[in-house]
Amino acid sequence: MSIALALEPSPTAFTDSRRLLGANPYFDGMGAALETSGIAVGESLLDAWRLRIAHARRELGWPDGDMFARAHASGATLAFAAPLDQLLAATDVNEWAWLASAAEANVDTGYPRFHAPGYAAVWDEALALATLRALAASEANPDLIALEQAAREHRVALLIDDDQVSLGEGGGSRTWSISPMPDPERINWSFLHDVPLALVTGTNGKTTTVRLLAAMARAHGWRTGHSCTDGLFVDSRQIASGDYSGPAGAREVLRQSEVQAAILETARGGMLRRGLAVQSAQAAVITNISADHFGAYGVHDLDGLARVKLTVARVLDRSGLLVLNADDATLRAHAENLDCALGWFAIDDDHPLLETHRANGGPTCGVRDGRVLLTIASVAQDLGDVAAMPLSVDGQARYNIANILAAALAATALGVAATTIADVLSRFGAAHADNPGRLQHWSLSGVDVWLDYAHNPDGLRGLLDVTGVARCEGRFGLLLGQAGDRSDEDIRALAQTAAHFHPARVVLKDIAAYMRGRAPGEVAAVLREALLEAGVSADAIGYSDEEERGARALLAWAQPGDTLVLPVHGKAPRAQVSALLDRMSAMRWLPQQELP
Repeated sequence: MSIALALEPSPTAFTDSRRLLGANPYFDGMGAALETSGIAVGESLLDAWRLRIAHARRELGWPDGDMFARAHASGATLAFAAPLDQLLAATDVNEWAWLASAAEANVDTGYPRFHAPGYAAVWDEALALATLRALAASEANPDLIALEQAAREHRVALLIDDDQVSLGEGGGSRTWSISPMPDPERINWSFLHDVPLALVTGTNGKTTTVRLLAAMARAHGWRTGHSCTDGLFVDSRQIASGDYSGPAGAREVLRQSEVQAAILETARGGMLRRGLAVQSAQAAVITNISADHFGAYGVHDLDGLARVKLTVARVLDRSGLLVLNADDATLRAHAENLDCALGWFAIDDDHPLLETHRANGGPTCGVRDGRVLLTIASVAQDLGDVAAMPLSVDGQARYNIANILAAALAATALGVAATTIADVLSRFGAAHADNPGRLQHWSLSGVDVWLDYAHNPDGLRGLLDVTGVARCEGRFGLLLGQAGDRSDEDIRALAQTAAHFHPARVVLKDIAAYMRGRAPGEVAAVLREALLEAGVSADAIGYSDEEERGARALLAWAQPGDTLVLPVHGKAPRAQVSALLDRMSAMRWLPQQELP
């Protein structure tokens, strides 16, 4: 991050200036990206911005490369490829090019007139270029470029962050401090290699699919590392806790010497902020595309979100497989522009797209007559009765059935046998430890309690359908909250989804780990207003400043016949609530009895 950003000039100058350390939504390589906000950016201003980037590249001796520039509803994005060893200088180039172009167009960005040598002079191009040359020269690292070239020649991954550089993956990797850089001539390249790897992205179902696919890889005999929103894991051992669904989590898993295969949850935020950590993968899954995080980084609609998720296709090997959901209209539309191998899944194995794809020899997975069918090279393999698969909840959890189908296709692409896949599907999800925090169920003396992670309208709707709250004999109680970085519109949509199921009690909550700039009670206030507008009684709405406390309030309220649905998002509160429910089950707790 440049000093100019650290001093926080007016927010209308630009909202984000960042390095891209791998394949990203804009192009395949490394570079820099800048986001503007609050200023209408016309095509002439974008052209001037582009021209200044091109001019700076020539002056700095950088090669021409990819450039992405687009105006959108909240401002504009410009990203361009730059040398690996001069990415900080590239962010300075981008900031100067934007600010100078805006100034030339008499657009007031509110940016202070910092002077050289620390800052490129917006008002003087010659002086600015002198500053940028000095910044690029001070950052240039020929040893890093030599190492990058050697890694490419030896066909092994190069993973880099601010402190470390590593070559190879898992058991075939070695890691060094970023300074001094290892000498390519002294590296034992015969030791280094990559490992089988799959990426999983999408709006909903990522973590469940990662866990299921990791279980299949383990059953295949690989020591498997996986990263997800709950942490980092090698086999069943947790090595870090927290949200590791970005490139930092991927790098950490791939630097573990025990790892023989890796399954990596890949969230949109990491792809937009830094790009992918990996250069190659044998499989990638996109579970679905639905409204979430609109407005961030210039993504305002489903098409924009799909383009971000499709970043995973950029790193697939020539023989790699991109697994897509045929029940998702947005993915069907975007698939027309893809040139990688595709595997399609759908709840109905007779989906027209699956039939066409199979006829052309492509792999598919779907359900026919209650059986999960995996078809590879026109040969169908029966993976079992879907209703008998614990993850499907007697065949009612359609979104988990979709995760089953996606994981089966991805596992096949990694080389896992169909018999192994079927065996895992027959048992995964039977124990709470298989998929903690996702669709976990307790029956407590006539009170049904469901613990899940549902965090957006589509996820919540699917959860409430599966739990049968619309058909329960008693009352329906819901714990409801949202991360602070969602828009008020998105928060209201979540409340409207909840109201559609007519809860008798809603406890609104703050999520301590996801406040993201919101004040305590602020998200709850938006939810409350939307619930009231949707017809939920004010007397039915409560509030808790902590997730566990909110869950306890609902448990204390419950009576025999009631159904409680508890979406708990923080990892520590989720563990606390799960432990509480286990204890209540063990002590045969009765409704209205004091909670342990």
